[in-house]
Amino acid sequence: MSGQQRELEFQFLAEPTDVNFGGKMHGGAVLRWIDQAGYACAVAWSGKYCVTAAVGGIEFVAPILIGDLVQVRCKLVHTGNSSMHITVEVVARDLRSTVERLATHCVMTFVALDAPDGRPTPVPKWVPVNAEDLALAQYALKVMEVGQRIEEEAAALRRI
Repeated sequence: MSGQQRELEFQFLAEPTDVNFGGKMHGGAVLRWIDQAGYACAVAWSGKYCVTAAVGGIEFVAPILIGDLVQVRCKLVHTGNSSMHITVEVVARDLRSTVERLATHCVMTFVALDAPDGRPTPVPKWVPVNAEDLALAQYALKVMEVGQRIEEEAAALRRI
């Protein structure tokens, strides 16, 4: 039985060991946080072990600086049979201020797996309850459709 928690937030402090050569937070570290928080959100909803199936629409909007408080906010916005679409926003702020800035955002797809074989297993259904939920669900599906078209184009190019 799952707890069916739909939203989850992680907080991190941007450390000097996580910066790139330009002195900003390394994108790989941000992606690691996104994957960890997204995974936790998927498991909190499904009550199952989950794997990342896709990440779409990722955009690095603003830099994260050393010492920034970083919040990774995840929200389940669509469920399939065994899949879950989760929107992720990464927000940063200087601890000396209350002004937040969007640093990164994306949509992730996770698939729940059963314990014995590691095969996809059903997840609890989520149904939008208001206009914002419906818009987020439609946005997530569009982002993943674009990602699928890009993958199909890339596969076609590999065959050439």
